[in-house]
Amino acid sequence: MISISPFKALRPEAQYARQVASKPYDVLSSKEAKIEAEGNPFSFLHITKSEIDLPANIDIHSAAVYSKAKENLDAFISRPVLFRESKPCYYIYQLIMNNKSQTGLVCCSSVDDYENGLIKKHEFTRPEKEDDRIAHIKATGAQTGNVFLAFRDVDELNEIIEKWKTEKSPVYNFTSDDAVQHTVWVISDENMIARITEIFKTKVPCTYIADGHHRAASAAKVRYQLADSTEAAYFLTTLFPAAQLHIMDYNRVIKDLNDLSQEEFFDRINKTFSVEKEKEAYAPTEPHNFGMYLDGKWYKLTALDGTFSTDPIGILDITILQNNLLEPVLGIKDQRTDKRIDFVGGIRGLKGLEERVNSKEMKVAFSLYPVSIQQLFDIADSGNVMPPKSTWFEPKLRDGLFTHLIA
Repeated sequence: MISISPFKALRPEAQYARQVASKPYDVLSSKEAKIEAEGNPFSFLHITKSEIDLPANIDIHSAAVYSKAKENLDAFISRPVLFRESKPCYYIYQLIMNNKSQTGLVCCSSVDDYENGLIKKHEFTRPEKEDDRIAHIKATGAQTGNVFLAFRDVDELNEIIEKWKTEKSPVYNFTSDDAVQHTVWVISDENMIARITEIFKTKVPCTYIADGHHRAASAAKVRYQLADSTEAAYFLTTLFPAAQLHIMDYNRVIKDLNDLSQEEFFDRINKTFSVEKEKEAYAPTEPHNFGMYLDGKWYKLTALDGTFSTDPIGILDITILQNNLLEPVLGIKDQRTDKRIDFVGGIRGLKGLEERVNSKEMKVAFSLYPVSIQQLFDIADSGNVMPPKSTWFEPKLRDGLFTHLIA
């Protein structure tokens, strides 16, 4: 069963919460982060993407960048923009986007649970990304990135959370520039904290990483490098019941047709897909259908019988696309390493795909049907991993609202 712990969050003074809250460090380039934080000295990007305060040509993995992150964090504490909670608490974090609400519990999860497979993974991690977060955590003495976990609903916990939201006043309630409403309640009552802890210990057999594989892996490795820190045995997480979550599509763009003419390309894909021309941008409405944008035209591709298996990985649409088109036709053998492929989160819409192709940066784009939360659970339970960039969760948790100090 799952072990969670309350913690003394480092968090914003209420009047600064909206300005501090920033998009996760890993969804923005350095250039985008600099633009996002422009004119806002309180943006948490000054800590998570501290290269924005250094010369533009600096190596973002240099010691100077991590040192600047520590300097900026210390400055936020001393102003004071951030303060540390006086006692360990749990926090309720509600996000509303496009009239859809999701509510999670902010807490610390156990590194032991992660290492023992009770916190289940569905993606491989890349060493260079782990190394970056390890260096950041060690330099700042803080876990600034929240790991997004999912678990199967527990009615008793849902009732507790909803009752607390109804009866208590939030400490933060603001709408960010991207029209997402963020509301936070503090649970400081020791009896309620004990009750929630016990529910996870007795009724939640495992949790699943929805977003934040690199943050979790980095926290686990730092735990051994900071063996004298009891706080490092836990890492910052927000846990959401599955019924609350919405997974968006995660789409693909490819630089070229692998030296094929358009006629040759269509001849090849007609062997494994039925191809229909669409009058407008096409987003799949059911599994095993795909949108394709090429030379200003949209097409609907439907996988033919016999092109996929029914095991948890084989039935995924991205597996079908990879095995029947990306690799055999376009020569994309490994999506994690091939420089000819890029990934576009569903939040950017079909326009985002059209722009990449119309600009001539990319040649062809594919829109996919979203993975379901049950598929994610099935794959993690089977011990398998998904193809890279299979799930896009939205809305994103904001950095800066909760930081876990470990040193």
